[in-house]
Amino acid sequence: MTRREDSRAPRIVGASRPMGDVLEMVARVARTRSTVLIQGETGTGKELIARAIHAASPRAVRPFVPVDCSALAEGVLESELFGHVKGAFTGAVIDKRGLFETAHGGTCFLDEIGEISSCVQAKLLRVLQEHEIKRVGGIDRFGVDVRVIAATNRDLGALIDGGRFREDLFYRLSVVTLQVPPLRDRREDIPLLADHFLRVYAAANARSVSGIAPEAMALMVAYDWPGNIRELEHAIERAVALTTNSIVRPEDLPPKWGGAVRTSDAPGSALSLRGVVTRHVLRVLREARWNKKLAAQLLGVHRRTLYRLTKRYGISLSERDSHGG
Repeated sequence: MTRREDSRAPRIVGASRPMGDVLEMVARVARTRSTVLIQGETGTGKELIARAIHAASPRAVRPFVPVDCSALAEGVLESELFGHVKGAFTGAVIDKRGLFETAHGGTCFLDEIGEISSCVQAKLLRVLQEHEIKRVGGIDRFGVDVRVIAATNRDLGALIDGGRFREDLFYRLSVVTLQVPPLRDRREDIPLLADHFLRVYAAANARSVSGIAPEAMALMVAYDWPGNIRELEHAIERAVALTTNSIVRPEDLPPKWGGAVRTSDAPGSALSLRGVVTRHVLRVLREARWNKKLAAQLLGVHRRTLYRLTKRYGISLSERDSHGG
């Protein structure tokens, strides 16, 4: 699917060390013109990272145009990206601008880049090398000023070895490579993300669901999240829709989570959760020099959410009372 959307800065929730490394790279690469390849499992938020790069760049006032390359057949994708002239194929009754022209001056985000055909790969390489496009069926070439950010959950190296992806295109796309960590490698962000989605879906559905029980949060922290942030979001949306309580409880979570707590965590899952949250929040408070407003911003949550977390897990908001964490 393709769509043109605004360039408002996305909200990236979380302040774990792995995400901190990614966001540092985002800030550094945003100021450049370099192409970026974002790698990561499905559901890790690769498009969100691409939007963050665009929003922090000098191109932020121009269009951000995302394209899901896996959702379109080869001929359709070619026409969408490069445009076509009248009569180029059945149904081409007028000239049509492509998405690279639409994104002129801005950013074109090519999601699932590993799915494009060899023909489209060749044309994309020309865009990156010559900064020009030719519409399908046309003879004229048009100059375009577009930054390309690509993303994939595939192993492009394996595709190159198998002759299914051009090595020269890979090097053009991967001037800067960002690896987005899976959610299981940033577990300390799970409470923050869960709370964020809870507020979003409680407000959207006019539900008076105000929090998540520690036992339910422990299950979420222990779960490995094969679907990553997208799976967590859907789980919270489901829980908010189905719960009959004012807070989300374990029974509101998907049934498959009954055995989600790992054996090593099972004797004290709530304590395990307390440790994860406490260490994470204390680290951020120290980085913020105990400034509550700044700490909440670093965590990606509202200040009242920070107060709720510290009250729930007995975390002191005072450096004097923290006893060094």
